[in-house]
Amino acid sequence: MNRPQRGARGARGARGARGTDTCRQSDGVRGTDSAACRFRPLERLAPLCGNSRLLWLAESAWRPGLLAAAVLAFCFALAAGEPPALAPEPARGAVVIKPDFEPEAERAKWSKSPVAKWTREAPGGRWCLAVDVPAEGRRGASMVSLPIDLTPFRGMALHFQCRARAEGVTKPEQAYNGVKFMLHFKAPSGEHWRNQDNVFGTFDWKTLSFTSTIPEDAAAGEICLGLQDTSGKAWFGEITVSIARPRPPKRPAPDPNAPPAYKGHDLPRLRGVMSPNSFREEDLRVLGDEWKANLIRWQLNRNWGQAGTERDLADYDRWLDGRLDELEKALPVCRKHGIRVVIDLHALPGGRDESSDMVMFYEKKYQDHFVKTWEKIARRFKGNPAVWAYDLVNEPTCARPTEAGMDSLTTQVRAARAVRAIDPKTTIIIEAEDWASPSAFVWLTPVDVPNVVYQVHMYVPHAYTHQGVVKEHPTTAVPYPGKIVGQEYDKEALRKILQPVREFQRAHNVHIYVGEFSAIRWAPGAARYLADCIGIFEEYGWDWSYHAYREWPGWSVEHENLPADRDRHQPAKADTDRKKLLLEWFAKNRKPDGQ
Repeated sequence: MNRPQRGARGARGARGARGTDTCRQSDGVRGTDSAACRFRPLERLAPLCGNSRLLWLAESAWRPGLLAAAVLAFCFALAAGEPPALAPEPARGAVVIKPDFEPEAERAKWSKSPVAKWTREAPGGRWCLAVDVPAEGRRGASMVSLPIDLTPFRGMALHFQCRARAEGVTKPEQAYNGVKFMLHFKAPSGEHWRNQDNVFGTFDWKTLSFTSTIPEDAAAGEICLGLQDTSGKAWFGEITVSIARPRPPKRPAPDPNAPPAYKGHDLPRLRGVMSPNSFREEDLRVLGDEWKANLIRWQLNRNWGQAGTERDLADYDRWLDGRLDELEKALPVCRKHGIRVVIDLHALPGGRDESSDMVMFYEKKYQDHFVKTWEKIARRFKGNPAVWAYDLVNEPTCARPTEAGMDSLTTQVRAARAVRAIDPKTTIIIEAEDWASPSAFVWLTPVDVPNVVYQVHMYVPHAYTHQGVVKEHPTTAVPYPGKIVGQEYDKEALRKILQPVREFQRAHNVHIYVGEFSAIRWAPGAARYLADCIGIFEEYGWDWSYHAYREWPGWSVEHENLPADRDRHQPAKADTDRKKLLLEWFAKNRKPDGQ
């Protein structure tokens, strides 16, 4: 399902003053003393031995002593005519940045603000940063910053974490404002902000965290602490930055002689929709007989967008059993009208936490219950001719480091193997991390489980598809194609966004299913956006389901494109351009079993 907001959005236009401990690089990029300046000599030496990873050796040498050792190792290796040994890249969970507030010289590296001061109010009498913004100063950013070099982490995902407490911080208008622990950087690909949303009020010391992917063109960045568009007091300490995901794996070259990929059906294409919130036979008759869809992704869902739900497992089981009873009634109706079904477990044991991470990736009792849940579903629906696939996890999020065996992919594999012990044939769907986003496919690796299909969701650019749905997106109409949040978007831009999925598909000879894609009904050019997406899906041979059918009217193709109002929805008097597009593609469908 589309999510109300994706991760943490940072301040738009907010700037913390940069620190003074910088140097001017020869290429004009302003960087920090910790990396860019010190690594420049080794960067110039790299071509001498033709070793493309030599720069990483320099970037791994965090302290002057290690840098000197790296230089000596390079020189000896070069003199011996041998390639120099390379320092290993940091593994997932490795701490790579940890500012120390105790030495005065380290605190001096942070920029200054009249509302910020260093104080010994952290637990144990340790140093922390205190920010105090009076009511009359609540507008704008009241922050300090520490410059950092992001060059060593290009292509990686970094997890940022700090401890903070607050007193009387007023609720800001935008969810991404309030208490701010933020990464900010500019790159040729665009300006980036990232922080945890919805942090305000009064609370004792607790952890704030977020994860940010570092693009290949990133260089200088900054960690920012403070308040924005709010008033009150906040304290910050114990900052750590660790590797959330190392550099992506290298893909094998596509095999030109590979056999057709497993897809779990013998139809030219599965094209359909996400299900309504409840079962009504008339909805399925219209979808299958009139619209000619041959696929429905059946949502087992409740409490969408809420944190702290699904912790009572007995209550969860009672709810799920009721939904499975309903699904069992719907399956023969789906088969009657030529519709194959994806069983989509939208609500998971343990639910999501305040940062939208799934709790079952951090607490084993919920992971265990997740596996048991799928064993129950597999036993109940094994061999049902209406079922195409088991969709194990909807939009997995696992931003914080996990314990061994608890991450998103490992959890899905554990459940998949448990299902295979019961049902050896029914297709199993694996989703990429980060809400099944296209970009997460660069880290995805194929799983050692038979009869698997991989799923992606397409809501990029989110500022377009969700305009007027979430507060942090522009309030004025954003058209497609065109410039959206500073970048040009058209069909070729969408193709580039989906390229990691295409590369994964070709490298590993697997089948792709687009489980969700959409644009809010009032988005100018929504039909064009959907047409461009579908055109790419069809070119690549992907199955797909539109989000959504007779669920929330904001996504409905049976409601007028206007007004742009999430509280007022007018049933369409004639087919909308969005509905005509879907019907045009559904008309190409072939029904299962010759229907």
